[in-house]
Amino acid sequence: MDSSWFVYMVRTANGSLYTGISTDVPRRFAEHQAGAPKGARSLRGKGPLELVFCSPVGDRSRASKLEWHIKRWPKQRKEALVVGKLSLPDML
Repeated sequence: MDSSWFVYMVRTANGSLYTGISTDVPRRFAEHQAGAPKGARSLRGKGPLELVFCSPVGDRSRASKLEWHIKRWPKQRKEALVVGKLSLPDML
């Protein structure tokens, strides 16, 4: 079982932030950039996309929990994470 999960954030052309998890962030980001059928539906047509945050978080369970929490944050808190003013251990 692979324990190298990452949480990542992608910025869309309009400045929105998408949060996801993956064991292979470069591959997943390429899928998002390519669009259908493997990219996230919510990112389709919203490019150009920019990978703005990526951090190893351990196993899939922790990655899923972090993703769930981050998706509920206000944009200001997500931006603080992107620029390094906030770190993942501070959040839970």
